[in-house]
Amino acid sequence: MSTKSRFSIGVLAIQGSVIEHVQALKKCGAQVLEVRTENELDKVAGLIIPGGESTTISKLLITNKLDLAIKKRALSKKHPLVIWGSCAGAILLAKEVENRPPQSLKLLDITIERNAYGHQAESFETALEIPVLGPEPAPVFFIRAPRIRRVGRGVEVLAEYEGEPVMVRERGILATMFHPELTDDTRLHAYFISLVHHYA
Repeated sequence: MSTKSRFSIGVLAIQGSVIEHVQALKKCGAQVLEVRTENELDKVAGLIIPGGESTTISKLLITNKLDLAIKKRALSKKHPLVIWGSCAGAILLAKEVENRPPQSLKLLDITIERNAYGHQAESFETALEIPVLGPEPAPVFFIRAPRIRRVGRGVEVLAEYEGEPVMVRERGILATMFHPELTDDTRLHAYFISLVHHYA
């Protein structure tokens, strides 16, 4: 894999807020590829799994044979795939999922509960303090958001909302319960790019 392709960022483009993530990454100066196949996955060093419907995304991953390919790349000793799961993407990364779980990738040592913050009508926007992004709070949307019920020993909590973890990282695996891509603030995408350069 060439250096150029190795540091491209992919956005899983089978469901969810794909365009918003692509635009945010491009604003940060990243090379971006929409990923739908294993061949496209091989060309990226980082992958964003966007929000959407976790059960649908899980089924499409299996249908497209991407689930095993993503897991194999993420667990690789050499040039591991760096992954950010947002909302539904976070559910797919979790090792344990409560209440009728979809088949997950089990790459992040957390237990997560689906739709724990309520239904679509109960979605909300807030400003969140995320120290790794600097002192200024980040605007984010919680949309049918999952809730983290357990955090594993090797998982770092990067942000909390009302005392509960909403952004966590375990080495090169990042998860957010919220949607930053629906705002004009691209700091979280820039942070993810920095993780790709560090771990890939």
